Amino acid sequence: MMRTAINASDDEFVPVAEDDSFEHVAEKKLVNVSKPSRPSSLASKFAANSPSTHAASATRKFETPKLKDYGKKKSFEAENEERYSWLVDVKDADGHPLGHPDYDPRTLHIPKSAWVKFTAFETQYWEVKSKMFDTVVFFKKGKFYELYENDADIAHSEFDLRLAGGGRANMRLAGVPEMSFDHWAASFIAKGYKVARVDQAETLLGKEMREKGGKKEEKIIRRELSCVLTGGTLVDETMLVDEMSTFCVAIKEWTSETGTPNFGICFVDTATGAFSMTEIEDDADYNLFQTVVAQLRPKELILEKGCISSLAIRIIKNSTSPGTLWNYLKPRVEFWDEDIAFEELSRGAYFPAENLDDHTNWPEILKTVTEKPLALSAFGGLLWYLQWLKIDKELVTLGNFSWYDPVRMATSLVLDGQSLQNLEIFANSFDGGDQGTLFRLLNRCITPFGKRLLKTWVCHPLRDIGSINARFDAVELLNHSYDLQDTLDKGLASLPDLERLVSRIHAGKCKVKDFVRVIEGFESIYEVIVKLQTEFELGGIIGKLIQNAPPLDECLAQWRDAFDRQKAKSDGLLIPERGVEEDFDCSQDNISRIEQEFTELLRGYKRQFKSQEITYKDSGKEIYLIEVPTRIVSSIPKNWQQLSGTQKTKRFWSPEVRTLVRQMLEARETHKNIVSEMQMRLYAKFDKFYSHWIKAAQLVANLDCLLSLAKTSASLGSPSCRPVFIDDERSMLNFAELRHPCYSSEQDFIPNDILLGGASPNITLLTGANAAGKSTVLRMTCIAVIMAQIGCYVPAANACLTTVDRIMTRLGANDNIFAGQSTFYVELAETKKMLSQATSRSLLVLDELGRGGSSSDGFAIAESVLHHIATHVGSLGFFATHYGTLASSFDGHPEVEPKRMAILVDEEERKVTFLYRLENGVSPGSFGMHVASMCGIDKMIVDDAEIAATEFEHTSQVKKLLETTNDGQFIPLGLQSDFSWLIKLVEGQNDDVSGAHSVHTILKAIDRL
Repeated sequence: MMRTAINASDDEFVPVAEDDSFEHVAEKKLVNVSKPSRPSSLASKFAANSPSTHAASATRKFETPKLKDYGKKKSFEAENEERYSWLVDVKDADGHPLGHPDYDPRTLHIPKSAWVKFTAFETQYWEVKSKMFDTVVFFKKGKFYELYENDADIAHSEFDLRLAGGGRANMRLAGVPEMSFDHWAASFIAKGYKVARVDQAETLLGKEMREKGGKKEEKIIRRELSCVLTGGTLVDETMLVDEMSTFCVAIKEWTSETGTPNFGICFVDTATGAFSMTEIEDDADYNLFQTVVAQLRPKELILEKGCISSLAIRIIKNSTSPGTLWNYLKPRVEFWDEDIAFEELSRGAYFPAENLDDHTNWPEILKTVTEKPLALSAFGGLLWYLQWLKIDKELVTLGNFSWYDPVRMATSLVLDGQSLQNLEIFANSFDGGDQGTLFRLLNRCITPFGKRLLKTWVCHPLRDIGSINARFDAVELLNHSYDLQDTLDKGLASLPDLERLVSRIHAGKCKVKDFVRVIEGFESIYEVIVKLQTEFELGGIIGKLIQNAPPLDECLAQWRDAFDRQKAKSDGLLIPERGVEEDFDCSQDNISRIEQEFTELLRGYKRQFKSQEITYKDSGKEIYLIEVPTRIVSSIPKNWQQLSGTQKTKRFWSPEVRTLVRQMLEARETHKNIVSEMQMRLYAKFDKFYSHWIKAAQLVANLDCLLSLAKTSASLGSPSCRPVFIDDERSMLNFAELRHPCYSSEQDFIPNDILLGGASPNITLLTGANAAGKSTVLRMTCIAVIMAQIGCYVPAANACLTTVDRIMTRLGANDNIFAGQSTFYVELAETKKMLSQATSRSLLVLDELGRGGSSSDGFAIAESVLHHIATHVGSLGFFATHYGTLASSFDGHPEVEPKRMAILVDEEERKVTFLYRLENGVSPGSFGMHVASMCGIDKMIVDDAEIAATEFEHTSQVKKLLETTNDGQFIPLGLQSDFSWLIKLVEGQNDDVSGAHSVHTILKAIDRL
């Protein structure tokens, strides 16, 4: 039996032989049609060019096609009307129609009357598809994967795959060769679809062997759902398009009786099998939750339906790409609570145990997470989803669990989600890409797992001076030793993604060629370690890493001669050396015996028919055909079966050969199973040393990150320097000739000196014209601090600083429509977070605080906030503003120094030349009229605006303030408030003592006054 199928290269149908030739005859007759002349009623309704064609949304979520022309129901043939009505009026498994608030797009309701009329093949297909209606199902049929109905229409509309109609119970279909499944699955996933793969669980021969001597089962090959693939849970290296971690994140939200939001979060990088869990108690603005989401940037989300707040959704949307997959699971039934999650984890047999109460072999994190109900529930939701994807066993059994601390307050510089976005650490504000970001500048890693570790380093810069200097020592060692750097470069260059591939070996789903790459990769690592130990005198971080290397020589010894590597690389086969695997040797011997019998039979036929031209030929699945010349065909016995022939030769099976062919096919099938089992045994043998393999990969990742920092440090241009960290009671930042490191050309960038704290005031009150470069100065200072505390040189002539515990930024103007919050509200909410969390070791950046309100309100709030930070908090930072008169309120304040961005002004032409130089003083204005003229706004409009600005200033109160200031009789309100505060403190009426810093600062301000 032959059928037609799609050729992946030219998208044409070609005839191929069926593996499942015994299946229903009506399911065989496919026709090569790009446009069926008269498609069935159902087909026309789901045709790619019909009004009811499926169309993916902007986020590429699967949408059930809704048929508009219900009049077409009447055209259904009588016998098919009942069969297909459930595809016309789509309902989920619970009977909810499209548009119902409880409609579940994952399921499809098929009435019992329809199941009765299905063929065996249809029953097999719809049993799978009805449970995953929002997923594109690739159904194995012989040597092809086929897509039916809605899925076929998607394939046609998205990728122009041709459609076939007729046969197969009136289903439209498209197909791709089995060898190109990875390509097509990745293509669908890239478009935002989920992909399910249904494979044949046996071949035709396997089915016959299974039924031999027993009762025959249904006349159809067994098929099973192998896996479900989604953009956030890919595990196969061939489908992964990004070397960075891709996270699938489950989020459990709960609000306490006091209104405090709490979150349990569990996420997994399925490519490496690494699980992380955390539980946080947040503030009303969800700041900590925002930090976690900004750090992870999830690719796929698992949420509890009806239990996630609108503010949480808004934060997630702001920190993820439009292609992120959102999955809403039913509470308790799918998104398990902590009790069900614990039970399922116990019953899942993921770790060796004597009984359900034996948790001895559980990872330590899972033993302790039982005391964290929200985190355990989040893990429960993720575990259910992984079970549905059929990848839970291969991931959970790795035991790779860790507790995630999003801020690491005790050991790291804290970068919250707002700062990660404002400073463009991982994604720019232009298009969300990595162009111009700090991570792109620093990421010069060679290995994929090195790049992933570097991202963690960037999220959590160090705070301990000793640890920072140790990294700098390693960076200098690498840059001063070309041989050392060259050894690492060459040793790491050929390594595959070992972290990911080791997890594939554990799952038993690693390709043989990749298995060889892994072994050779670890052999390369071992050679590098030996070379570093014998040829270099290493101390510091690098020396400790090499000293703590796992015993790779012991782990690798058994793999040096375990199998034929050349055969594995060329043919993808693991052929063990003789004596290693007894069952393999026996199976191989059996095949050799049958081959010898074929040889002896052929010799006998040559003697019998007196012709040396008789030989064996294979033709497709028909093997060992006896090919004889036409001239002696008359001598061939009648019990020989002719199978094919040409003008010159004919091909036969003799009874003896037919028997041997059957034996050979069965022997090969048995050998195939033995090879598969043997491969699993070898993988399990390798997996026993999983902890050593992962430790070796982590060692290399650390070396790779240090090498990346060394290369970045060497590439910064001139001047650049190693920052000097001091442990002083008073915080300070001192950068001389600092440039923005992400700017492409240092020759065109105007450097500036940054002086904060130490002998200088803590706060710089920065004013300047529009577009004069204020934001650039703010950002480059923060970026320089982050680079310094990661362990990278900075683009400055010299740098001296104390460590910073937290960088907090308030940049730009954003509102929160979802929560009904205005721009001004969001400004003040972010400012409130700063005031509550900042310390004297923090670096704060506030840009244009108060501009969301009226001039008087904004000015008052800006003055009050700046005064509180400078007087009572003592943080370092910049306060950028267009309220030029704000400087008058802090004239003489010991911790506030006014600076401006230098410009040249041409009043006649209304033009401003930006010098991008930071200088002392207060800008005389924002020069908005000049910038408006330079932007091309009509001169008459600008003239009228300038007249209005001159007459009204900001407000009459500001004008009065200016006059008072010029008289020399002005006492800032902040200082008046501080004086009152001091009086109450002396009289014992004020218990709110903020420390000696406040008193010292106030007394200095009074003295200057």
